[in-house]
Amino acid sequence: SSILPREAQISAVPLVPMAVSAGHIRPRVGGELPFRLAFSGYSGHLRVEPLPSVMRDSALSSLPDLILPPALPPEIPESIKQSIEREYFVPALDHEEDKVEHCGKYWDFEWFGEGPSFSEPSLPRLAIVPVWEPPFRRGKTQQQSVATSKDFFQISEDKPGSQEIAIWIPKFEEVEVMHYNEAAHNSSSVLRRPGAPEDFVRGSTSNHPFRPGGFAHSLGSEKYVPDGAVNGAWLCEVLKGGPLQTIPPGFKQGLDLGAPEPFLRSWREGLDSYCAEKLREESFHEELDLDPIHFDDLFKKAWEQDELLDEASDRAMESEVVKNEKFDKPEESWREADVSIFEEILSDVKEGKHLIDIDEQVDKLKNDEVWPVMGGNEAIVEQFSELVPDMALDFPFELDSFQKEAIYHLERSESVFVAAHTSAGKTVVAEYAFALAAKHCTRAVYTSPIKAISNQKYRDFSSRFDVGILTGDVSLRPEASCLIMTTEILRSMLYKGADIIRDIEWVIFDEVHYVNDVERGVIWEEVIIMLPDHVNMVLLSATVPNTYEFADWIGRTKRKKIYVTGTTQRPVPLEHCLYYQGELYNICDHEIFLPQGVKAAKDALNLKNSFKVVSGPGRSSGPSLGRGGSSGHGHGRTSGKGTFNQWSKVSGQGGTASISQYGGLGGWRSETTQWYLLINKLSNKGLLPAVVFCFSKNRCDKSADSLMASDLTTKSEKSEIRVFCDKAFSRLKGSDRHLPQVVRVRDLLHRGIGVHHAGLLPIVKEVVEMLFCRGAIKILFSTETFAMGVNAPARTVAFHSLRKHDGKTFRELLPGEYTQMAGRAGRRGLDKVGTVVIMCWDDIPEEGDLKRLLTGKPTKLESQFRLTYNMILSLLRVEDLKVEDMLKRSFAEFHAQRALPEQQQQLQKGEGELSQMQSYIDCILGEPTIEGYYELVIEAEKLGNQIQAAVMKSRAAQQALSPGRIVVVRSCLLPVPTFGVILRGPTSNVKCWIALAISRGLDPSILSSSFHNPNSTTKSEEGYFISRKSNRGLEDEYSVLGRRPRKSSGIINVTLPYFGTAGGTGYVVLEVETKEFVSICKARIQVDTVRLLEDVSTAAYSQTIQQLLQLEKEYSDQEPPYLDPIKDLKLNDLEIVEQYGKQQALLAEIAKNQCHRCPKLLEHYSLAKNHHTLKDKVRQLKFELSDAALQQMPDFQQRIEVLQEVGCIDADLTVQLKGRVACEINSGDELIATQCLFDNQLVDLDPAEAVALLSALVFQTKEATEPLLTPHLETARERLMMTAIHIGEVQARYGLQINPVDYANDVLKFGLVEVVYEWAKGTPFADICELTNVPEGSIVRTIARLDETCREFKNAARIIGDSTLYQKMDDASNAIKRDIVFAASLYVTGLSST
Repeated sequence: SSILPREAQISAVPLVPMAVSAGHIRPRVGGELPFRLAFSGYSGHLRVEPLPSVMRDSALSSLPDLILPPALPPEIPESIKQSIEREYFVPALDHEEDKVEHCGKYWDFEWFGEGPSFSEPSLPRLAIVPVWEPPFRRGKTQQQSVATSKDFFQISEDKPGSQEIAIWIPKFEEVEVMHYNEAAHNSSSVLRRPGAPEDFVRGSTSNHPFRPGGFAHSLGSEKYVPDGAVNGAWLCEVLKGGPLQTIPPGFKQGLDLGAPEPFLRSWREGLDSYCAEKLREESFHEELDLDPIHFDDLFKKAWEQDELLDEASDRAMESEVVKNEKFDKPEESWREADVSIFEEILSDVKEGKHLIDIDEQVDKLKNDEVWPVMGGNEAIVEQFSELVPDMALDFPFELDSFQKEAIYHLERSESVFVAAHTSAGKTVVAEYAFALAAKHCTRAVYTSPIKAISNQKYRDFSSRFDVGILTGDVSLRPEASCLIMTTEILRSMLYKGADIIRDIEWVIFDEVHYVNDVERGVIWEEVIIMLPDHVNMVLLSATVPNTYEFADWIGRTKRKKIYVTGTTQRPVPLEHCLYYQGELYNICDHEIFLPQGVKAAKDALNLKNSFKVVSGPGRSSGPSLGRGGSSGHGHGRTSGKGTFNQWSKVSGQGGTASISQYGGLGGWRSETTQWYLLINKLSNKGLLPAVVFCFSKNRCDKSADSLMASDLTTKSEKSEIRVFCDKAFSRLKGSDRHLPQVVRVRDLLHRGIGVHHAGLLPIVKEVVEMLFCRGAIKILFSTETFAMGVNAPARTVAFHSLRKHDGKTFRELLPGEYTQMAGRAGRRGLDKVGTVVIMCWDDIPEEGDLKRLLTGKPTKLESQFRLTYNMILSLLRVEDLKVEDMLKRSFAEFHAQRALPEQQQQLQKGEGELSQMQSYIDCILGEPTIEGYYELVIEAEKLGNQIQAAVMKSRAAQQALSPGRIVVVRSCLLPVPTFGVILRGPTSNVKCWIALAISRGLDPSILSSSFHNPNSTTKSEEGYFISRKSNRGLEDEYSVLGRRPRKSSGIINVTLPYFGTAGGTGYVVLEVETKEFVSICKARIQVDTVRLLEDVSTAAYSQTIQQLLQLEKEYSDQEPPYLDPIKDLKLNDLEIVEQYGKQQALLAEIAKNQCHRCPKLLEHYSLAKNHHTLKDKVRQLKFELSDAALQQMPDFQQRIEVLQEVGCIDADLTVQLKGRVACEINSGDELIATQCLFDNQLVDLDPAEAVALLSALVFQTKEATEPLLTPHLETARERLMMTAIHIGEVQARYGLQINPVDYANDVLKFGLVEVVYEWAKGTPFADICELTNVPEGSIVRTIARLDETCREFKNAARIIGDSTLYQKMDDASNAIKRDIVFAASLYVTGLSST
């Protein structure tokens, strides 16, 4: 053995020679170390094996531990023969061509020996595939009845068992083959590989959204084809004798085949116009997604008829026998043959023999541009049973016409928009979509704006369909074929690319008119835009006036037809009444307004007021039933003269008003009496049950509590109510069953009185809703959410007032809101007429206001689209989608986007005119300075528009504008500043000055248009009279020839504008308005206005022009001096004086310009102006067609800068880790929540404190008592508040209209921090309700949303990699999920289990 050197002994890993054997490596080291290195299995890893203390070499030690089998099988004659045949006799591709350096593709190979490689041909871009249709959609025309014969079954027709076989012959279509990129995980195609199973329903932020319908395919998944290869430009160049393209699309290098043989001239001449037309239509085809003409098909027939060309060339060659004969005739024959073939080809194209007729395609696509299709097709209704013979769902009643139309289109997989009144039967369409999804083995999604509708629809649909539900806190049976969810959940699934989206065939949007909601309407637009192309839509809405417009937007966005149907007829007609002093006055019946009812109610009011007057002030001879009690507590209204607004202000105070506002206790007792009278009236007329809409939670509670002596239920109904409540509330904990709200509502329900508003506990609201649907509740006081969230019609609907608070201010009800709530009156199949009652307390609304409310048009659907940071980040992380695409497709941009094709045509026309317009103007002075001159004039005009009004208001300026004053004017006749003189000033009849100005080369078009100026006050056939002034001075009329001037008669005998020439210089007499004065000069000349305007003396005009020319000659390089703005015009505004000086400096530059006195000034100026105007028009059209013209583009740019500032994205708009975290936050402000996470503000908080602090992001009620917080929570609160103010300052710094402090106070509300903290600590619900004035329902809603917030923070912690925060959020979620807050919904679980 060898001895290690000293250095190797010191080293931790000695470098020693090794003895290598087949199975192990044994190091030879000094002292025979007791270990060896060996290979471990087939993987080849090294392992250390202990050895005996002394190991001697032997014959056995040299054998390997593991003997591997031979790599190749043993050679036998058969294998040798097969290898020879495979190498020399079997055809195979050249393997050298498959190498990487040759074809650029990496092939998979085996590690232990290279296996055989097989070349894979590239996939074709297009393929012909059969169009499969399910059996129930195969029409009779697609089937062929074939009698059984010996080709099928040897059975004769007369034998028993003979039959006919229906053969379905499918259609075929050309489809594009999927690109390999579409199967990638980061692809937006629905054909990509599925993600993780746990993200199948909810999706993940690591997924890309599926490509929305109507969006262009991503460039990353398509082969790039140059425009020249598509539109035929390359072929046109070849036909004109140009070179061939040498590099195919997608190749780095190509093959040069040399110059082609030139085509005949006749071909080129015929194709010039065709190619030019084709290129002009390119943008139009792109807009319509029309496939361009394939020139291969166009010339296919010509190539097939090469023989004709060969024969023509042979005949031409035979003609060469004649010596010295020119080839005119043969060439002519070639040309004729060419032209005939070319015309035949084009005629075949027009006739559709080889291609689809282009004109027909364009016409068809133009018709397809009308995306909404209005219903009312009687043929569908009449032949419905034949069109839909096998319905997916049978109904036990006869369908209405609009229902049949909708079902017919659903069978054809077409989207529908159903607009009808409440209870008209829109749900039938949704049920049929569910049935179709079950029949097709696909999925259908039902979305609703609020969770209450989702829960109720789950109960309604569960008995007939396979239904699941997905809300913020409930996920039940997500694998079902029919899913019910809120719109927010569907939006989240779309952004996160949930794989379940692939299976969805139908999405049903209920209550589409909710798109008008300011806060949440944007969600509906996002969902509609983001839905993939394979998803069809069913939109259910109340009647709205712009249904067609909204359907047009959806159709254009999704590039598919939207079939609009519905009805304006109510299933149960309504009658509207005024209730006053115990009587009902009918004011509208079957949508016909009855003014006599309003008059009768006003007569009753006048009679009551007159009776009060007779009784005298301070006395009351009878009970006063109006609000306000006895006299002295009234509201001071005059009888019969109260307006709608005055009446509404009293009756619409809502719950914010105290009892004293209604006349003290006496006033409240009078309202209670009114309720008793109304209930008795409705009960006697058989108009119960009734819903009373009060636009305040406090008003609902007080109105219900005031009916303590009212009992409206029978014994059997009381028993039913008691049993139902016992079952429902038995799922609550012992202490929760005795909550004050539960006890109070149970007592009301026992007497047939109900209350329904957002302040109730969810389980209490559900009990009220279910009992009302059963008919056990006779009178229900509710807010307007009952009209949207619950499908529970009543016999009667009453309005406590016609005024509501919309979250910002008090206002009157809109006709659409009134119609939505009034539609709850009338139960289909039970009532012939529904009754609507308007309560009148102290006054009667005006007739006009009532008529507008009852018969007015509903509120239009309007876009509430706005950008959010979450939306921007969700789209920026996907390369295939852009935020600009989302903005373009919003309903707010609908009208602008619809006008784009027309604007594109205008742009092409403008660019064509601009290219043909002569940009260079040949100036006779030798220097083309008209462009600079034009810019000076425009700049001077802008300054003049700013200061001219202020200058002309000066009294000194008015006095200076007397006859003979030299001025500079600019008008439509004289577009450049022009030298002139005042002839007459304004009078009582004529408000303009009359001036004479020098005109150099007026444009004839201007002259012709000026004679027909509609604004001119002068008639062309007769003059007009100017009144004389009694004290007219001599300075008003100067004598030209030194003679004594005559007095003016006030008549002008020239037609204005009057053009003339004197001494070769043109002039014009025109009217000048105040705004047309450019400047007033100090100089004056003598003018004889009588001879100029009345006598029309040529000598007078010549003399005046000579004076003007002489004055112009004196100031050859400038205008005459102008009046000083301070000394002469008496201007005292320093800014106006400064602008005036700049204007005069510009005028001096204009006067120095050589063009100013050019004889062709106006002609050249007109050309320059037209050129600039057209350029500005083209520039404006380009701007309108660009993304920069989008309404919210400035807001988008500002928000992008904010996201870059806070670190969510980088300079390249790449989403960073912080941005990915912000994408997870949906329940609160994403920027504040993300910053809170990255600042580690939750690290020093325990789970209860953390979830309590997060409640500030979720809680929305403004009026809440100030919480008492622990010092730890108080510090965390101040820290979070400072973060919000900082975020607000960043947004304000980049231009967003935000006040940082107001923004922080609006986003963060700490009213329930103490309540949530105590709840997470285990405090009973009854005790935490004592800590705040917030209603119990709002507390439950906030804590329930906090569970979703905790889940979002858990996902954010997983992205960051913070396991501690993940566990903390999980513990916080478990701490708040207990007892009454998370009690299961009665709609979801039912009562059978209790």
